[in-house]
Amino acid sequence: MPGMVAFGRRWGIASDDLVFPGCFELFFRVLWWIGTMILFTYHKGNFDCNGRGVLHSYLVGLLVVLALIILSLCATVYVSAQGTITNPGPRRSMPALVYLRALLYIPELVWACLGAVWVSDDSKGCDPATVGAVIAAVIASWVILLFTAIGVVFVFDPLGNPRPRPAAMEPLGVRDLQSSEGTQFFSTARSLAVKVWENRLRLMCCCLPQDESHRAAFSSISQLLSGFFSDTDLVPSDIAAGLALLHQEQDKMEQSRDPDVTVDHSPSSPIGEDLETELEKAAHCMRFAAAAYGWPLYIYSNLFTGPCKLSGDCCRSHAAEYDIVGGDHLGCHFSSILHSTGLQYRDFIHVSFHNQIYEIPFFVALDHKREAVLVAVRGTLSLKDVLTDLSAECENLPIEGVTGACYAHKGICQAAGYIYKKLVNDGILNQAFSIAPEYKLVITGHSLGAGTASLLAILLRNSFPTLQCYSFSPPGGLLSKALADYSKDFVVSVVLGKDLVPRLSMPNMEDLKRRILKIVSNCNKPKVNSFKHTILDIFYHRITSRVFSLCVLQYRILLQGCWYELFGGDPDDFPTEMDNRREEELSQPLLGEESLIIRHSSSYQSLASDDSPAHTAAHLPLFLPGRILHITEDGPSRRSCFSQVRYRADWSNEMAFRSVLISPRMLADHMPDAVLRALNSLTSDRPFPFCPSSLNNSQHNTI
Repeated sequence: MPGMVAFGRRWGIASDDLVFPGCFELFFRVLWWIGTMILFTYHKGNFDCNGRGVLHSYLVGLLVVLALIILSLCATVYVSAQGTITNPGPRRSMPALVYLRALLYIPELVWACLGAVWVSDDSKGCDPATVGAVIAAVIASWVILLFTAIGVVFVFDPLGNPRPRPAAMEPLGVRDLQSSEGTQFFSTARSLAVKVWENRLRLMCCCLPQDESHRAAFSSISQLLSGFFSDTDLVPSDIAAGLALLHQEQDKMEQSRDPDVTVDHSPSSPIGEDLETELEKAAHCMRFAAAAYGWPLYIYSNLFTGPCKLSGDCCRSHAAEYDIVGGDHLGCHFSSILHSTGLQYRDFIHVSFHNQIYEIPFFVALDHKREAVLVAVRGTLSLKDVLTDLSAECENLPIEGVTGACYAHKGICQAAGYIYKKLVNDGILNQAFSIAPEYKLVITGHSLGAGTASLLAILLRNSFPTLQCYSFSPPGGLLSKALADYSKDFVVSVVLGKDLVPRLSMPNMEDLKRRILKIVSNCNKPKVNSFKHTILDIFYHRITSRVFSLCVLQYRILLQGCWYELFGGDPDDFPTEMDNRREEELSQPLLGEESLIIRHSSSYQSLASDDSPAHTAAHLPLFLPGRILHITEDGPSRRSCFSQVRYRADWSNEMAFRSVLISPRMLADHMPDAVLRALNSLTSDRPFPFCPSSLNNSQHNTI
């Protein structure tokens, strides 16, 4: 639902988000009140020590303040539990309760100061247990005040001025967007949003030099982020609830889908190069792509043996034996590359750990096993790499011989241009081929390195017609359709499971945002509800106190979503609120859905028409590079933690990755060690768990 408006501004928290915090504080306050009452009753209000009058007043006042706070928390929890996500009407009194709770912090602060003064000046001669109890109460008060201040900082929205809404009798956005006043307001709000995001990026990257290139990157990224988040009025808990519901909805759709028809040969692959051959090549290249990450990934993958192996090699100088540039003063990165690849010092032509925005590390080596000059590009491992990733605007990339619109991801395009200049202008490739003129050129990388490797291969294709590129978990928003089709002759992309990154593109993110809006708007249950059909029912029916009954009220959607993510289950047991609605009803814009839209941007279209021009025109479409090899787990999606995983490999196409899939493994499947483990499993198992051939060689499996 929209963020709660209090103290004249909108906050990054909804009025139904106060149940969990309220229950937790309520439980703590009740215990505190009981302990204070026991202490006061035990001494019968008479304390035989200095400052007993102050102590008596402190305890009586503390009991009163705690009682008032407990009553306000009970009211807050009860009201916050009412209504639904898009129906905040029953919670209209929440701002008044927030004001009341804020006022109660004043006497609590005063009494905390009074207790601190008593402990420091008048506690001599008092019972040590009494003094300890007062000290604990004072510390608890200050801790609560501190955490409250931290919470206010977290939910503070710099763009939180109350946003005007259009008149009820007019179509949404017509009056504001067609008037100069409304246009000026949204233009000012957009400029403010860009400045806020720039400040956030500068704060997050305060350790980076604030030069012109970084400022330009901050500006470009902030415009992208502000445009994406500025047209909706959702708080983080709404997004979490929407993701949980969307995951269950996607799993139900996947279970009801007919088995896909797959092929074990790519129609565009050369004759004789089948799936098994490509997998063996990919598994070999993935070792180099993972090695490019240096010692962090090597230690992560070899927790017990890695430190011992590297300890003897770090700080040892081999500068005379290979060309190394920047960032590896102790030699640990290069030592881990040697251990990961099995190559010798003399096999490396150039190793660069230089890292700036749009300039990422890479190395060039002679792979004698495959008779190749191999270029491996590192993926994201620093804040500078993250800025390169987030520079997601499109940049023209004209390629000789390619017809159609040629453009690519700006940050990755510039990173590929940087490595291209190094390889060609600095003579690195000439040096390599002068040593092994009969070798072919192979380029590889993972994640950011995969996208850079693919663009680098496109740039070098005319000079090296036989080159090959193996791109592991590349970003989804990478190439225009023309460049993606052009790269299918020499690029193979490998995607594991439900990896998020190959599905990341601005159109896909806009699609995810609209789907979250739709599923949240169609939800007719509150985030907060009795968590029936669970073990909480046992406690609910046995506890008679209304206060404690409120405490067992839970975020039904969020808790069921967490349970589903951790322990699985049948998605039909976790209804997504849309099951009982007719399809024609869902095709109409909902009042709840419209209430979550601050303004109608070109990126938003009612989910009645996902393929409408408004849906596709907001951002230029970008696709994965080359032929796509999709690896999935063979068997049930939920399995024991100790069961052995088996994989299957299918040829796929770019249309299978046009939407984001919500899954607990959406990040884990992107990790380079997971991709390498899956490829090694496929190439070491016999027989290979490939999909059976199909008579229809033109059809690919899609998600």
